[in-house]
Amino acid sequence: MTTSTTSEPPAAAPLLDLQSLVVAVRRRRRVWSSLALLGLLLGTAVAVLLPPPPTAVTKLLVAHQEDQPNDPGTLIRTDVALLQTTRIAGKALQSLKSPEKPEDFMRDYTGAGLTNNLLQIEVTGDTDAEAVARAQALADVFVADHVRRIQEAANAEAKALLDQRDRMRDELAQVNKSIGDGAPQSGPKASANMESLFARRAELTSRISDFDQRAAEARVGTPRLVAGTQIVDAPRAVRHSLPRTAATDAAIGFALGLVLGLAVSAVGAVVADRPVLRREIAANLGASVIAELPRGSSAPWRRRRARAARERLAASLARTVHGSAEPVSLLELGCARDASVIALDLTRALSADGPVVVVDGLPGRQLADRRPRPGDPVVVGGERAAAVAHQERLIGVGSVAPGTAWTDLQYLGTRTVLVVRAGHGSAAWLHTVARQLADQHIPVIGVVLIDPDPRDRTDGTLWDGLQTALRGRKELLARQSGTGRRRAERLPMWARVPESDQEAR
Repeated sequence: MTTSTTSEPPAAAPLLDLQSLVVAVRRRRRVWSSLALLGLLLGTAVAVLLPPPPTAVTKLLVAHQEDQPNDPGTLIRTDVALLQTTRIAGKALQSLKSPEKPEDFMRDYTGAGLTNNLLQIEVTGDTDAEAVARAQALADVFVADHVRRIQEAANAEAKALLDQRDRMRDELAQVNKSIGDGAPQSGPKASANMESLFARRAELTSRISDFDQRAAEARVGTPRLVAGTQIVDAPRAVRHSLPRTAATDAAIGFALGLVLGLAVSAVGAVVADRPVLRREIAANLGASVIAELPRGSSAPWRRRRARAARERLAASLARTVHGSAEPVSLLELGCARDASVIALDLTRALSADGPVVVVDGLPGRQLADRRPRPGDPVVVGGERAAAVAHQERLIGVGSVAPGTAWTDLQYLGTRTVLVVRAGHGSAAWLHTVARQLADQHIPVIGVVLIDPDPRDRTDGTLWDGLQTALRGRKELLARQSGTGRRRAERLPMWARVPESDQEAR
């Protein structure tokens, strides 16, 4: 009795794989680190080659008649805006006897409200003395203008109050005259009129006194405001520290360059769509990752580690191809030199069982044209592959980069190991390689990943790759049965999957 299993539909791939994006950006560290270094150098160069001009600073205490404890800073912002006017700039230039235009001078100074009543003025000049003189002139002109506006406002308010008082006095004179004219009269009506006139006279007298008091108070408050508006910090030259300025500009340039570099790397990684994780490369090629090798490094311990990894890979590939009469090829994508080294290591591991010939199908004949060393195998070009004796084992080395002659790959080997550099080929090209190899009936034993991300923890094994393994297995059996040499071939452990539920049990 057999049971049937229903395969669940694969989960939809995310629109943006954050892990893959982080790995891709980290692999492009040369880009963003170069931009960060460039920003640091540019910031330092700006600080050294474009030093800040001589600057003077002064602080003013500005008193306002409308000052309130809860003022949000509106009054001091008004003072800053008034400072940036051609009237203030023109009067300052007049005191300096400078022919400069007010519009040009306004670009050389700035104002900032530190508190509700404290104004800071920064002025630049050709020299420190000139900057200090400009700041002093601006401070004096602003204080004088502010005092003048306070006095004008107080005088205008007092004049309005006194004018109103004078009108009240004229009306009071009319009321007094009416009282004098109506005094001889008698009777109830005359008494009522006289009573209303006396009440009006009392009211006018009170209001006249009030206007007099208010006018006096308006003038009394002016000296307090005038005295409260003054220069509290005399103009002084600002000392600039070149090391501090250079460090600040360098830090800003470094931060901007780093942000720009990370953004460019992230956008480039998304647009290029070059798989870097083991699981992505395995899924796009339709074959599992069986080994990985780091790139060459100048550090001695890393070279020893890479040499040991190559030896383990050569021994593993030798065990895989040892019991098979089918020729095996190594097809590279973005790592021709690494594929050549792996091929030489593999032939050395297989040389104990008999003669091994390496067929160089790489662009540029990198192996065939190299100077042979003692113990190296025989290397022939791709055009001489047919002339190799049958008793000699063939190891083909080729490329699946763009421009590959796909029909020539079967002469390098009927089975292949793909040697792929992580992040080199796009997802579309990896699909093309897998499709072309399937069309040429060349099963893929596995993928050797070059320069993987050291923090990649993905598996890289195709657990749903049954059809790939079975297709290669059936084609091998069909070819062997046609030549009369039918024999069971042992698949690698990573490719052995049950063909039914009974076999699984």
